[in-house]
Amino acid sequence: MKYGARRFASILLFAGLAAQLAAAQEAPAAHYRAFDSKGQAVTLRRIIDSLEDADVLFVGETHDNAVAHLLEAELLRRADERFGAGSPKRRDVALSLEMFERDVQTVLDEYLAGLITERHFLLSSRPWRNYETDYRPLIEYARARRLPVIAANAPARYVSRVSSRGPGSLNSLSKEVVRTWLPPLPFPPASEAYAAKFNRVMSGGPASAPAPASPSAQTSTPAQMGAHGPPHLLQAQTLRDASMAYRIAEFLKRGRDPLVVQVNGTFHSEERLGVPELLARYRPKARAVVVTVVPDEGFPDFDAARLGRLGDFVIITDPRVKG
Repeated sequence: MKYGARRFASILLFAGLAAQLAAAQEAPAAHYRAFDSKGQAVTLRRIIDSLEDADVLFVGETHDNAVAHLLEAELLRRADERFGAGSPKRRDVALSLEMFERDVQTVLDEYLAGLITERHFLLSSRPWRNYETDYRPLIEYARARRLPVIAANAPARYVSRVSSRGPGSLNSLSKEVVRTWLPPLPFPPASEAYAAKFNRVMSGGPASAPAPASPSAQTSTPAQMGAHGPPHLLQAQTLRDASMAYRIAEFLKRGRDPLVVQVNGTFHSEERLGVPELLARYRPKARAVVVTVVPDEGFPDFDAARLGRLGDFVIITDPRVKG
């Protein structure tokens, strides 16, 4: 589908599903079903209720899943309405995104503050090519509501350096670069469980869930990297996870009982691996709720044995709805 036609289709889908989501206070909308880890059907309200005792809401998406983008926008809105400005439970709500790298934080902040135009923001921030249809609603909501937005990912040039030369290659960078744009070095290694999952996917074996197809040239899932790619792919993937985890941990140190809504690809947070487990390294007392959103051929039925472990809540979407 050409971009213009895809954009129009996404607008129509957004309008229809947004209306459903707004009305679905207690019943799931037509194109998704939400469950807890035990396979019990839940509502979006139940997910938001769980944030009363949480510091971070992880929303793992498949990057080309249009329904997932609508759901994460809706979860952000509901979290802000429950806990943000004007709420009796006032908390500092922030949005954190894999889709922007740490070195564009200043540009992002300038746009959110109204200091630069959207045109200049997009020219300087290296947005993913599906930004306008899929991530712009998140940014514009945050801008309208004056929510902080965290550019959480590691800059691609340093990820690429680790991928080809290993983590030790970052030691050649200046202390100022490391302090500004990277997590403290050496960043933690991948856990055994995460490494096993990564290697299983790399070898073409089954994963917990379908690996997301990234539309960005700046990030890839293990399945996309290929079995014969650069020699340090796992470490490069872990650098991304560490960067996102550290940025979230930094935000949690400030403000009034902060709540971060983190959006990333499913691989980065499903099964509480990747970013959630590294967040526990940087901020041991941080409380996280993991939501994994995946299209599933079994929709609308939920296979708890296969999907339940993917998160505290798992949302399956209709695979017939294309991005």
